[in-house]
Amino acid sequence: MAKPYSADLRTRVAAAIAAGETCRSIAERFDIAPSTVVKWSKRVRDTGSPAPAKFGGYRACILAPHRAFILAEIEKVPHLTLYGLKDLLARRGIMVSHDTVWRFLRREGQSFKKNALRG
Repeated sequence: MAKPYSADLRTRVAAAIAAGETCRSIAERFDIAPSTVVKWSKRVRDTGSPAPAKFGGYRACILAPHRAFILAEIEKVPHLTLYGLKDLLARRGIMVSHDTVWRFLRREGQSFKKNALRG
């Protein structure tokens, strides 16, 4: 995964912008893309700092509030497919992909391997 440029480089570029240099000359001097200089100058104008925005982080599962319903449906209908479960959720107004359902069930320790029930 990519990571942000160093704070030192960003500060030096911001100082060059403040000194009135052109974006292309700054880009050439620091060996970065002119579009990067333009984006950083906009960031400095908007926020007052060339520091990068939040990078990465944890995103909570959108199906967590519906855990009881999902597990109850699987208990009720053991041969329920991912697409079937996705459709049940859609009827309740919860629009998600089958991949989201699969990742939720994997975290819950459920599996959908073929067996005598599922065929």
